[in-house]
Order: sequence, then C-alpha cells, then structure tokens
Amino acid sequence: MKIVIAPDSFKESMTAKEVCAAVEAGFQKILPGAAYVHMPIADGGEGTVESIVEATGGDIVTVEVSGPLGEKVPAFYGITGDNKTAVIEMAAASGLHLVPREQRNPLIASTRGTGELIKDALNHGVERIVLGLGGSATNDGGAGMAQALGAKLLDHNGVELPQGGGLLGALHSIDVSGLDSRLSSVKIEAACDVTNPLTGPFGASAIFGPQKGATSAMVKELDDCLKHFADTIEQELAISVNELAGAGAAGGLGAGIVAFLKGELVSGIDLVLDVIKFEDQVRDADLVITGEGRIDYQTVHGKAPVGVSSRTKRAGNAFVIAIAGSLGNGAEDVYDYGIDALFSIVNGVATLEEALLNGKENVEQTSENIARLLKMKAR
Repeated sequence: MKIVIAPDSFKESMTAKEVCAAVEAGFQKILPGAAYVHMPIADGGEGTVESIVEATGGDIVTVEVSGPLGEKVPAFYGITGDNKTAVIEMAAASGLHLVPREQRNPLIASTRGTGELIKDALNHGVERIVLGLGGSATNDGGAGMAQALGAKLLDHNGVELPQGGGLLGALHSIDVSGLDSRLSSVKIEAACDVTNPLTGPFGASAIFGPQKGATSAMVKELDDCLKHFADTIEQELAISVNELAGAGAAGGLGAGIVAFLKGELVSGIDLVLDVIKFEDQVRDADLVITGEGRIDYQTVHGKAPVGVSSRTKRAGNAFVIAIAGSLGNGAEDVYDYGIDALFSIVNGVATLEEALLNGKENVEQTSENIARLLKMKAR
C-alpha cells in the first residue's frame, strides 16, 4: 500500500514537514508495511521554500538583506535540486513578522529586501524564479523591489524616491533602463492565493493595510499613492496593473512583479504542485492524506487541500482524506473537489492554546484511528 502524505502547515502549531511525520507515526502503528511518501506542501505563503526544497532535494541559501524598515535582517531562499529554480518567500525579507507591532507602518515599509533576494538568486544562474506572496509588512506596490533591481523611480526634480508606499504620490517618471539585464532571460512566476486588485475597496490598502498598522487615514493615503503609481506605470511602461486580479497581493507586490519583472501571477498551490512534480508521486498511490489548520468554505478557493485532491483525482484513483485542526462552516464543500473524507484532529473541548500545543499528538492519534478504519475495511 502506497500512502502519500501531502499536508500544508498547521499555522502556529506544526510545519508541513512535522505534520507529515506525525501522520506517518500514527499510521505506522497499524500499517507498518505500507510505503510512505512525504510531500509537505504550501500554497505560496509560509512554508513554500521548505516544501519545494524538501521535495526536490534542494538547498537553502541564507543572505543578509534590507528589512521592511531598512535595517539589515537575515533572510533565505531555496534552490531546487537541479539548480535551475530559485524559490523565494517575500516575507523572508519583507514580512510583517520582522517588524515589532509598535513599529509597523506601511507608509514607510519597503520591499527592497525582496529585490535583493531576487538579485542574489540571479547570481546563482537560475533559469526560473518562483516568488511566494503573502505575509508582507509592506504596501509599496513592489517599488522597493524594483529599485533594488535597478529601476529608478523619480520625482519632479529627477530625484530618486525614498522607500515606502506613502511617498509614491510624488512619483513623476520611471526609468527601467538600469534594470538587471538578467531578468529578461529568467522565467518569473508569483504564487498568489488572493485575487484582489491593486486599489479600491477591495485593494491592497483597504483589505490588508490595517493588519500592517494602517489607520483609516493611512489606508486612504496609501490607496491614493498606489493609484498614482499604477497610473504612472501605465503612462511610462504601457502596462495596466490597477485592476489586475492578484495585483494587490503582498501590499501590491503582485503589480510590481508584472510591471517591472514581466512576471506572471499564478495559483500558489498549482505552482507548488507543478514544481515538486506531485502527480508523478500520486499516480500509483492508494491513499493521499492532506490537510491544514482549518478547513472551511474558503478552502475550495485555491487552498492546499483542494489543490492536492484535484490533482490526485486527475492523476489516478487514490482515496483522499483531509485532516484539520478545525472544521468550519462550509467544510463539506470540499467533497465536491475530490476529498473523500474529513477529520478534525481535536477530540475534545480545548482552548486554542491547548489545541496548538498538542497538535502533533492529535494528528498522530487521528491518523492511527484512520488507519484502524482502513485495516477493518481490508479484512
């Protein structure tokens, strides 16, 4: 019996790799003779680098870059086992977790560090760059990233703009003649699990700005600045990004990737599954175990478990079981997307802190119970 274990992380409780280990530990108690394949995954956010590096036998590269507020921070990215693809989580350089809560200010936060990671990846001679969008402290439309890679964003006096989304209103002209020439020969894809446009009531500033420290007044200012940024991009580069689905991801970094890197915004989970050649592993599998911290009505909109189940059914006939820390409203919708059974790992009344702390034990116990059911069925 071949069992593929392909969960996302259970945020604040377990990494995807740890979930894989706990699932196998539970199954091994009942089905020790099965063949187990670990494929920890992610949908473009936290854990994307680890998932792809793990699945391809690649390496982690560490490098010091500019943090969101300009300070130097240690960051990382991954190189796949064939040395052809770099995998970058923008949050590693420009993430919200790098800024203490009391210092969060999207008016001045910058994606420069993300650009520096891209530049370092180019130095490794990669042919493809995969960017995971999410968890950003920034709202600068990717301006800092573009500047780190050689673009010039100039005011009316021809002076380079300082960092931060709050200063984009002063943008007068864009000079891309100094962009790193190696970008033109590299395929760039951004893993994105949101469809928000750059500006407006559903844009980067309005939807994601408050969690980065933006007041209502800041949201209005940032939205106006991004709208001016988009208008200038269209005027100077003949590229329309304002209404583009996903342009608002990571504080508008989605827009910057399209405008300055000629990159493509794609479904995060589909991109990850392609890179790790997921279907090759599940084609002859009997069972696939997937899951994430919470499964609810949002899961069918591009989240990891549904991506796994859809690809599994496309590739073969494996049974798909999903486990989760909790099952919310609309969880049953996933049955229409190839998931055959759902299990919550929490087996009694518990506080959130207790559930997070006991995640590994609960996953192992739930997995053992699932294995017992399968063994009964096989009799």
